[in-house]
Amino acid sequence: MSSPKRRRARPDRSAAVAEIPPNYVLGIPRHETLAEQEVVAIESQAEWLLDEIGVDMAGNTDLCERFEAEGARIANGRVHLSPGLGAELCSTAPSEFTMTARNPARSVTFGGNNLVFGPGDSIPFVTDLDQGRRYGTVTDHANLTKLVQMSPGLHHNGQAVCEISDVAVNKRHLDLSFHQLTLTDKPMMGATLSPEAARDSLDMLRIVHGDDVVDNAHVMLAGTNVQSPLAFEARTLKVLRVYAEANQPALITPFVIAGAMSPVTMAAVLAQVHAEVQIGVAIMQLYRSGCPAVYSSFVTTMDLKTGAPTYGTPESSLANAAVPQLARRLDLPVRAGGHITASKVLDGQAMQESADACTAAVMAGSNYVLQAAGWLEGGLTIGFEKFVVDAQRCEAMGRLVEGVAFDDNGFARDAYTELASSGETTFLGAAHTYSNMRTANIDSDLADTASFEQWNEEGSMSVAERANAKWKRMLADYEPPPIDESTHAALVDFVADKKDSMDDAWY
Repeated sequence: MSSPKRRRARPDRSAAVAEIPPNYVLGIPRHETLAEQEVVAIESQAEWLLDEIGVDMAGNTDLCERFEAEGARIANGRVHLSPGLGAELCSTAPSEFTMTARNPARSVTFGGNNLVFGPGDSIPFVTDLDQGRRYGTVTDHANLTKLVQMSPGLHHNGQAVCEISDVAVNKRHLDLSFHQLTLTDKPMMGATLSPEAARDSLDMLRIVHGDDVVDNAHVMLAGTNVQSPLAFEARTLKVLRVYAEANQPALITPFVIAGAMSPVTMAAVLAQVHAEVQIGVAIMQLYRSGCPAVYSSFVTTMDLKTGAPTYGTPESSLANAAVPQLARRLDLPVRAGGHITASKVLDGQAMQESADACTAAVMAGSNYVLQAAGWLEGGLTIGFEKFVVDAQRCEAMGRLVEGVAFDDNGFARDAYTELASSGETTFLGAAHTYSNMRTANIDSDLADTASFEQWNEEGSMSVAERANAKWKRMLADYEPPPIDESTHAALVDFVADKKDSMDDAWY
């Protein structure tokens, strides 16, 4: 007669709740796409571009004089750097820095093995299954910002998760910054429409953080674009100066559509990116040595038959995989990739292109992935359903890069001992299983794992329909992060006073 199996006590499940990290940390080796000789060839081409072709500084005499004082040649408003000078001028930018959030527990680190995800940014249209495609509004931006706050896979705000068409262009930045500072407590991005808008964003930060924090910490990230090929427009240079002099970091982003803003060949694209980033980082250092800057890129291709931009192609994914490797040669934090697609809806094309682009960047060791949630239609539209699908995929990517834990809990010898002594034949009831059940696997409530019969009985819902229900639940459950009442009132007054001080400008 066999002995009865012993019933095991189940540990308290509340002890298994996982802490949410401020950002992910890579625990696996980075994938390197380029061989050493290929990296050297790209660096050589970038030096040739900086030396022979030069970079247009939009007639900025002061900046040209600063470059000239460092050994650059100036000819017809273009800055020419001799080989090695670009890398030398970048060398004072830090390899790592911390973005301080309103909630210190949300502060994130750029550089090293850190991985930070941010949502879609600067997108004019929004869409959802209920209302379809439309211009973004203040309400849409507020709702998307709330979703940023509630998404564990997103660690950083976008500056304009969607544009807000119902506010004058010259005043929108005030609402965008207000939402970032009140509806979330994650790190924020600053306005780049004009130097005046940048200063307004910094002034709002001073209301929240105080002068001491703003003067001594990195509290606002500026997203700036190079006017590829090899040019900076006057507005961009003025905005960079505002942030650099305030010791606030900026993304230096060549926005390259191969065949339009660069040659069509990927070697030329990568070399041009490498050259343009060096000039942008150098500009930051000339305005304030030691100011953080991020080696950033946005590279995509075009359909050479129609001229339409394409996204998530093998060529653009190659760029996403190569750029982090080039950034590490300059010892700079790097931004690449995103869940980008040309698809207009949340469909197979959208997810294939998005996954290809983002995975390449993440596995190559990107530190910051912007445009990671919601992007549709080549960046013209942000979708509420795609937002929550992408945000959950960011959680999955975070779990992937964590790698495998090789500690006592990871090898689970106690589980084997318990199984052998209990007479059980599976680990489902083991104490080890219960203590790890909430952290062992990502809980994807958007992925359907039910049987066909159950799925059919529950309405045969697609992932888009499940995502529609999810973002509505998230908004219903949203609770604003706490903020001091007097601080909130001061922000409201600042925004109102600023808006009253200027006439509306709609272009």
